[in-house]
Amino acid sequence: MRGVVMHAPGDVRVEDVPEPTLQEPTDAVIRLAATCICGSDLWPYRGADEVREPLRMGHEYCGVVEEVGADVHGIRVGDFVVGSFFASDNTCEICRAGYQTSCLHREVLGTGGAAQAERMRVPLADGTLVATPGLPEPDLIPSLLAASDVLGTGWFGAVAAEAGPGKTVAVVGDGAVGLCAVLAAKQLGAERIVLFSRHADRQALGREFGATDVVEQRGEEGVARLLELTGGLGAHSVVEAVGTHESMHQAIASTRPGGHVGFVGVLHDVAITGDDIFMTHVHLHGGPAPVRRFLPELIRLIWDRQIDPGRVFDLTLPLERAAEGYEAMHERRATKVLLRP
Repeated sequence: MRGVVMHAPGDVRVEDVPEPTLQEPTDAVIRLAATCICGSDLWPYRGADEVREPLRMGHEYCGVVEEVGADVHGIRVGDFVVGSFFASDNTCEICRAGYQTSCLHREVLGTGGAAQAERMRVPLADGTLVATPGLPEPDLIPSLLAASDVLGTGWFGAVAAEAGPGKTVAVVGDGAVGLCAVLAAKQLGAERIVLFSRHADRQALGREFGATDVVEQRGEEGVARLLELTGGLGAHSVVEAVGTHESMHQAIASTRPGGHVGFVGVLHDVAITGDDIFMTHVHLHGGPAPVRRFLPELIRLIWDRQIDPGRVFDLTLPLERAAEGYEAMHERRATKVLLRP
């Protein structure tokens, strides 16, 4: 079958790769209906993460189950499923507390399971995969794909920031995760949602998702503008959806005393001192989003057409043209690229 392999920064190829097989009785093999390129895939593409050997790429997926292991009982062949980027049993004490990405038996989707391909192996299938009520209409597939990472990650960012009724929520980062955090904050009942964004197309989608205000400035200027909008207090809830030192400090500085920061951007060279948080009374909570916690509710909202997060995909390409998708996202000509196997 065909799959995406990164050989070095800027060097992405679509090659013949081994067909996935059942390796454990708890595995499933699915045929991908759609996959996509994540903002986190750009870290190695840009050289920020070292590429020591050819890497199978992709961790966002939805599709139809083709095989299941002998110990898989909740998922059946023929089910259309959505899963998270970490495999989890969904039964251990940590999973039951809602942190499936720290499952005691978690597995990262890797060799034989990378999602930018035609088919993939999913470990711990009963705990990782959630079936839709039936086979979805084609127009729902992009939104179901979004649920596997960017929607679930943005949702966790909003939940970790304690977004809710009567709250002012600010979102640092206007990529797919940040835009989905806006959508999540709206669904959670936030009264006011401020999106930090310099891109007109992303600003427009952010407003459609629920943003009431847009701040184009960054850093200290962006914080100053946010404080102006909030009477000098700052936001109750701030979602950090980038992962840089600058974005994290902008998020903390934008939060009012006693407020909450939900950080879900993959962190790179972020340093926080005690002084950054001790005198501010700001709460920090985040990490790899436990997408599995939210999947049943997100699938229901998508299935009932109450939300349409698939709109974050502004470029669709066949899998064979994945390298073009990476280049488009790297150059910010695309917010998020959907790949059709």
